Amino acid sequence: MGVTYDAGALIAGERSERRFWARHRALLVARQVPIAPAPVVAQVWRGGARQANLGRLLTGCLVEALSSDQARAVGNLLGRAGRTDIADATVVEGALRRHDMVITSDPDDLLALAGAAGSHLAVEPP
Repeated sequence: MGVTYDAGALIAGERSERRFWARHRALLVARQVPIAPAPVVAQVWRGGARQANLGRLLTGCLVEALSSDQARAVGNLLGRAGRTDIADATVVEGALRRHDMVITSDPDDLLALAGAAGSHLAVEPP
């Protein structure tokens, strides 16, 4: 099982939360590269020196681009769930496809999307 980061995880890294950084380092030591979907990065990234921690975090992640097929799958998922948050749906689509656990500070929306897909999603706090 891999790991996907949502916006809450990236914000925890940006805020230098010790527990999150310890978990992130443990993943890297185990040679497990966390996935940060590109729409999630766009949701959190604003640039500048204040985001140095986020930049450092992202160097240890695979930022997954959104392919045409994935974009369609995300749109279908949003339609089934009656939702509009593209970043959340991208997290769920990718995590379900890869069988990843999601590090999130807002599990309710992600679990609702997974439920609309008829799937179980493993989530943990940052």
